[in-house]
This record gives sequence, C-alpha cells and structure tokens, in this order.
Amino acid sequence: MNARRPLLVRLAETDRASVAFTLDGEPATALEGDTVLTAVLTQHDRLRRNEFSHAPRAGFCLMGACQDCWIATADGERLRACATFIAPGMALLSGEDA
Repeated sequence: MNARRPLLVRLAETDRASVAFTLDGEPATALEGDTVLTAVLTQHDRLRRNEFSHAPRAGFCLMGACQDCWIATADGERLRACATFIAPGMALLSGEDA
C-alpha cells in the first residue's frame, strides 16, 4: 500500500477471522468484527482527506454523531466508518488523490 505507518496498532484479539477488502485499490485485511474505521486505521495513517482543506481526518467522536468519519466506497456509497462493520470484498477510498 504505502510506506506510512498505520495510525492504530492491534494489541489484542488477533485470533479473529481475517476479512479481505481493498483500500484505494490495494489489497488489505482486517479482522471479523472490526469497524471500517478500525480496518482502515490499522492499514493507513488516516481515514480520508477533508473535502475542503484536504487535511487528513481520522474520525473524531467515534460513535457516529460528528460526521467526521465518512468514507466512500468504490461504487460511490458513503459510509460512517465508526458505525459500519467491515465486510469481505468492500472497496474503500480514502481520498489519497485529493
């Protein structure tokens, strides 16, 4: 994917089943039961880029109230990353090219 360090490092619950997804067209894996937010931030240093300033964003309230954790899917759907569970085959876009 990229050389940047992930924002989150998994310390526990490593024995759950693996879930394959793509992030910006690159293969990635998460663990069953992870939210999209956790899945992305264990792979990447941010969730997305702000649509106005292009500054990196990684969620804020982490409970679906603040609107900061929206992420796009490859088919144009918008998801709340903190309240959506990762699913096999999800294709997510972090706005890398923004």
